[in-house]
Amino acid sequence: MGIVHIVLFEFKPTTSHKQVEDVCKRMLELQHNCIHPTTQKPYINSVVGGRDNSPEGHQGGFSHGFVCQFENEEDREYYVKKDPMHLAFVKSLDGILQNVRVVDFEPGKF
Repeated sequence: MGIVHIVLFEFKPTTSHKQVEDVCKRMLELQHNCIHPTTQKPYINSVVGGRDNSPEGHQGGFSHGFVCQFENEEDREYYVKKDPMHLAFVKSLDGILQNVRVVDFEPGKF
């Protein structure tokens, strides 16, 4: 299964619904827009996400979550540190997000 990359967004109170929808749409599109420099093909195995609807009350202000899957650590490293599409997306969030949390793990490794 490779690497699971979980991202949680807390939007600033001044962020409009239209801005939130745009950010979420663009986050999901990274699966198709992030191209591996060697293969020249998309390298993110999957991206899913949406608005929180948990009744547990432990969101801590985070309203949207996304789960990305990468084949290996090298692909995740490229995504986080070098992929121009991802880096541009992250930069575009300035002034929109109040807080972000990221957790990565390999399934079954404790």
